[in-house]
Amino acid sequence: MSVLIYTESEGGKLKKAAFEVASYAKEIAQSLGTTVTAVAINVEDSSALGTYGVDKVLEVKNDALNNFNAKAYADVLAKAVAKEEAKVVVVSSSADSKYLAPLMAVKLDAGYVSNAVSLPESTAPFKVKRMAFTNKGFNITEITTDIKVIGLSSNAFGLKENTGAATSEAFEATIEGNLGVEVTAVDKATDKVSIADAEVVVSGGRGLKGPENWGMIEELADILGAATACSKPVSDMGWRPHSEHVGQTGKPVATNLYIAVGISGAIQHLAGINSSKVKVVVNSDPEAPFFKAADYGIVGDAFEVVPKLIEKLKEFKANNA
Repeated sequence: MSVLIYTESEGGKLKKAAFEVASYAKEIAQSLGTTVTAVAINVEDSSALGTYGVDKVLEVKNDALNNFNAKAYADVLAKAVAKEEAKVVVVSSSADSKYLAPLMAVKLDAGYVSNAVSLPESTAPFKVKRMAFTNKGFNITEITTDIKVIGLSSNAFGLKENTGAATSEAFEATIEGNLGVEVTAVDKATDKVSIADAEVVVSGGRGLKGPENWGMIEELADILGAATACSKPVSDMGWRPHSEHVGQTGKPVATNLYIAVGISGAIQHLAGINSSKVKVVVNSDPEAPFFKAADYGIVGDAFEVVPKLIEKLKEFKANNA
């Protein structure tokens, strides 16, 4: 009876979320006196999972699963749960996992807690602290089902290395029925930090006045090793791709640092970034709603503030090289 985890990957490479989920699951497994088993779907090298507490990896190799399909992945994971007789399943809180986890929970007749922010308060009864009310509050949820599914909020637990190595085992799971979705093409930006994996995000809004001014956002992000993002109006106007839209109706983010430049702070945007630990806003309007939610705020023209910030960061990096 192990704790089972789903390890997210892209292009055959494990994502940071996979290691955070593994670290979290290891702590739960130790409290339950059991081990951690990971399901790795078409991953080129899963050996690093052992560094973060995984004891065994079920290796799934199937070309039909190269592109994420929630229905197919839920079926694979449900079969892995049955094989391992797992009672606790841990996934991330990425967009993919939030699509996958409910389908898996239905298959397993399991209770599902999303946006978990810490280890279970207790295991008998099984209680988990999670974010609620669009990340403005917390609640303690008790899971009473035999099998429990936990969605860990991004950057809530961090990475914790463990000594040991994971064994590897081939796992064949036949995909049954109509998957309902067919992927015909995938376009990816390969030269940028992804929003899902980023610990720092630099985001721009309509205050930048046009796509031609996005260079300073990208330069600031490059210095910080950050991902770039935008508000909904910016993506709607075609200034930036929709894949960069963050907020309640876009991609939710839970970064260590979120910098908003020229974003007023609509309630939908704030709901999607509230999980970020430190929020910084640069805006010329002192009455912008974002200032009430931010940890730090600069009232000023972005075209003056951001270049100065870039200059100071370059000086800091040069002096600390």
